[in-house]
Amino acid sequence: MSKYIYLIRHGQTDYNLEGIVQGKGIDSVLNETGKKQALLFFEKYKNIHFDAVYTSTLKRTNQTVAPFIKMGLKHEMRKSLDEINWGIFEGVKHDAILDSKYKAIMQSWADGNLTNRVENGDSPLDLQAKQIPLIEELRKGNFANILLCSHGRAIRALLCGFLDLPLSDMDQFVHQNTCLYKLSLQDKTFHLELRNDVSHLSEKVEDILV
Repeated sequence: MSKYIYLIRHGQTDYNLEGIVQGKGIDSVLNETGKKQALLFFEKYKNIHFDAVYTSTLKRTNQTVAPFIKMGLKHEMRKSLDEINWGIFEGVKHDAILDSKYKAIMQSWADGNLTNRVENGDSPLDLQAKQIPLIEELRKGNFANILLCSHGRAIRALLCGFLDLPLSDMDQFVHQNTCLYKLSLQDKTFHLELRNDVSHLSEKVEDILV
């Protein structure tokens, strides 16, 4: 029997709106758009029986799946779902110098230099090392459906871990706020069924609230 993991990114924050890197060290909250995105996601998937909801330890993921948690579903906060530590890039308005540093480290990761750390922050291997125990727990776990809510870079690394892809390929996963990646687990192998799905955002919040 197949088992399913629903992996979503948190809703929009003002940092997302302004294009400012958040990271593990910025515990931002959802803005009004993010709250609407979370509601639209809930309305589409509220009838799926989730065995558990896992979030990062940061407010923006917990707020995104709060409607599911309020239903009484089992909820666990996992540090393994926290965002990467973006070091000097966190919470800072970028200028030309900072932008060039950001682009350079991203390119180094794409080139396979996965031990290369952000200044005062993490490397991709640091990030994925925290995720491996959770990936293996889910691979062996007894569940039908699990909902995970995490962050942009963390999700890229998670998907590489689930799908046995090299971390240097992680930027192939481009995603929006509250996008869904749905994975099936068959014979301990993960398969990607939905990718960056935001079909729930095509609905209108006003229609839900009527």
